[in-house]
Amino acid sequence: MTRNGQRLLLLIDSEPAQRRLVAAIASRRSWRTLFADDAGSALSTLATAEGMAVDAIILDHSGSDADASALIGDLRARRPSLPILVLAANGSVAAAVAAMRAGASDFLVKPIASERLLAALEAALGGSSAGELRPLTEKLTANLGFGGIVGSAPQFRAALAIAAKAARARVPVLIEGESGVGKHVVAEAIHSASPRSRKELVCVNCGAITANLVESELFGHEEGAFTGAFERKIGRFVDADGSTIFLDEVNEMPLEAQVKLLRVLQTGEIQPLGARHPREVDVRIVAASNVPLLAEVEAGRFREDLYYRLNVVQVTIPPLRERAGDIPALVRHLLGRIAEQPGLRALGISEDALQLLSSYDWPGNVRQLQNALFRAAVLCDEDGLTQEDFPQIAQLTRGRSATPGPMGAAAAAAAGITLFRPDGNLRPLDEIEADVIRLAIGHYRGRMTEVARRLGIGRSTLYRKLGELGIDQTAA
Repeated sequence: MTRNGQRLLLLIDSEPAQRRLVAAIASRRSWRTLFADDAGSALSTLATAEGMAVDAIILDHSGSDADASALIGDLRARRPSLPILVLAANGSVAAAVAAMRAGASDFLVKPIASERLLAALEAALGGSSAGELRPLTEKLTANLGFGGIVGSAPQFRAALAIAAKAARARVPVLIEGESGVGKHVVAEAIHSASPRSRKELVCVNCGAITANLVESELFGHEEGAFTGAFERKIGRFVDADGSTIFLDEVNEMPLEAQVKLLRVLQTGEIQPLGARHPREVDVRIVAASNVPLLAEVEAGRFREDLYYRLNVVQVTIPPLRERAGDIPALVRHLLGRIAEQPGLRALGISEDALQLLSSYDWPGNVRQLQNALFRAAVLCDEDGLTQEDFPQIAQLTRGRSATPGPMGAAAAAAAGITLFRPDGNLRPLDEIEADVIRLAIGHYRGRMTEVARRLGIGRSTLYRKLGELGIDQTAA
């Protein structure tokens, strides 16, 4: 860590635009970035006095798996305890397996949303993983129909029944649930059970697109429509003509784009940027939100008229902690799918490991469970997984079992928020505010969307306050 309290990131990437983007995202959480173009300059940097202060490394994987693995091995030999995150455009399971076996701490796929990259950095510093391992997620969940979705909890099965009933209709569907609960899986099942299943489902993560490019990505643009529009672009709604479009994290869509989406729902027409005339499209919309969308409407961040247009049928997926009885079946199912991936094999799992996994509350839901199993399978040399293959989960479970329950935790934390200084004068408002935010982060276990919602502020405002007040979300 640098003298002024900033953490130091070494980014190995020769692409200027990508370097600027990653550095800008990291700076939001008080990271300062050093740059290296290649393996040689990265190793040279680490040998310097400033390089010795590096807290984490991000390696842009744009070459071969062998080259990336060799560099990871060299970095790991030089700095054994340093977190190494691999950021890759290649979304193959083989690339993730190779990187992690070489010693990578986490594997993320471009384009990466800013919140996910920051969460991965924070988790890596704490010795855990927050990367989505998106190539694995896609391989394991692709084309699962309703019959292939694992889970017997009544609330979960009721949600699937609503989704299955709506699948054959043309009406929009809104899927709500925390990040990682499987909203994408349900959207795939809805599409597969619909008359539009002959064409591919078109997926758009609204939270992974910068605000000024959302309209272009969704609706397209003409050449010269804006600065940098050097050629005509076909939008994702045209790609989805005759099919279904899945708008994930629709709650992140800017208000300007919401107006255009509302027009599509009302008229069936899109207006590409710079186009003189609208174009008719036949698209079924399935949207998803990781926060209650009605609360976003009440906060003024989402249009009420659009909300009711999208919410013709609502499907609410419960978090994994509310259906812990499904975990053993989910684990065995996911291990079977993992075994089908290149470079991996069939593995059993011990009862003590299943008990450990079932006792954890999985704030990242099914996606986090899937990632933990994938990591364990990659690194396992035996014929089956045991508790020892999940050291991070064991550590987190032990730590949480030793803390007081929700009321006790809140009371203990609240007792530490004082309004007055020892001299009898009030404390500055920013100090009190920082204590309240730390309390919220601890109480809601780092789920920043929930923290922002409970504090009555937007996520961008929350992250700005974290930077201004010098709060480390992992230290709360």
